[in-house]
Amino acid sequence: MKSFIIGIIAVLGFGFSAAGQDLAPYIKIAETDETIEQSSEKIINVLQDNSFQVLGSYHPANRSSLKVIVFTRKDLKNAVVKVADRGALAAAFKVGMVQKDGKVTISYTNPDYILRAYLRDNYKSYKSTFEKFSSDLKTTFSTIGYDFVPFGGTVAADKLKKYHYKIMMPYFTDPVELNEFASFEEGLKIIEDNLKAKKGQTVQVYKLIYPNSKVAVFGVGLKSKDDGEAHFLPKIGVEHAAAMPYEIILQGNKATMLHGKYRIALHWPDLTMGTFMKIMSTPGDIEDTLEALCEPTTSKSNSP
Repeated sequence: MKSFIIGIIAVLGFGFSAAGQDLAPYIKIAETDETIEQSSEKIINVLQDNSFQVLGSYHPANRSSLKVIVFTRKDLKNAVVKVADRGALAAAFKVGMVQKDGKVTISYTNPDYILRAYLRDNYKSYKSTFEKFSSDLKTTFSTIGYDFVPFGGTVAADKLKKYHYKIMMPYFTDPVELNEFASFEEGLKIIEDNLKAKKGQTVQVYKLIYPNSKVAVFGVGLKSKDDGEAHFLPKIGVEHAAAMPYEIILQGNKATMLHGKYRIALHWPDLTMGTFMKIMSTPGDIEDTLEALCEPTTSKSNSP
């Protein structure tokens, strides 16, 4: 009887611990004396050698001292798109590299954190897939470094599915609608054409297209010095470089983005209100830029 009671207490204790666990948005892999480009080459090679797909890379805020590599894997990509409410946003994970004082710090977005936030109650339905992805990722990156230290602030695991920064602030379920098109195909062409033209000082970092599901995700670098990454990243912390790039998701004939007051706060959960106020215009600036990417280009007709 005594052993039975002890067993029950242990189970309850484990359940409480899991529910109350704090998660961080990033995991530090290592600090190295190598250059960003040397580290980047190693990371790309090790990802590809372990069945991960590299989707793209770029230098956020136009800084050579910052670099992000975006990647996914087939099992993750195929699972998240089954979540109808913008689940495909959870398909892309990122490695961030920050060079400072002759050292490069390498980190990546924490799958457990992002997947719980973006998939919410659906996280449990694919938990085994996600746990394997996370475990395999750690094994893969162990050839690069072995720190695996969480950082960037914390949020309780059971709070991530309904995360918001403060009262009256938006949730994941409060997206910004960028445009509605006649069809998925029309929307896809308009966004691709605008990104190809680098409209609004943007750059396409990656794209993921699910033609059968009529879903597409675009990772967009914001290159404007006045209101893009160069404006807001230094104010809130370049150490979180792996938060970038920002995304547009096209589902069916509607293009949306996560609200800036949600997405920025989720990736910088330790921001003080004072610091947040320093980038008060940023959510609107990002919305304006991404909205412009979803607008058809009007050609001027020649006057007779």
